[in-house]
Amino acid sequence: MAFLPEDFELVFDIDYIFERIQPKPGETHFKFWVAQATLVFENVYDVEFDTDSYNGKLEIDSISREDARASHNVQSVDKEIEWHWIIECQEGEIRFRSVGYKQFIREAPRLGKTQAVDLKVRGFSFARNRAG
Repeated sequence: MAFLPEDFELVFDIDYIFERIQPKPGETHFKFWVAQATLVFENVYDVEFDTDSYNGKLEIDSISREDARASHNVQSVDKEIEWHWIIECQEGEIRFRSVGYKQFIREAPRLGKTQAVDLKVRGFSFARNRAG
């Protein structure tokens, strides 16, 4: 996660789960179609972090929005509505106001036994284009 104050962006490097596959007869574990992605919230302000991460990880459980109102910066961002966003994590919450987000899928989804791409394989990136 990074906050880019010069661009008023809150950026996340995430593993996006496209689909959860039920175990077939005789299997006991789910499988997941997962891809690396960049999530960019735009025109962010009033950011509040209330998280406790003991291992440096942040696992997003859900993202919701509420309290729609007229954008305070409509001339600059060309969006008329902004929201109060709440990102619920296993480690706490992140709250902020934003006009919305863009998501960039950086690779083709891969089928695996876990809900994440191994950190040793994936590294960190905030790229906004698909790799190679």
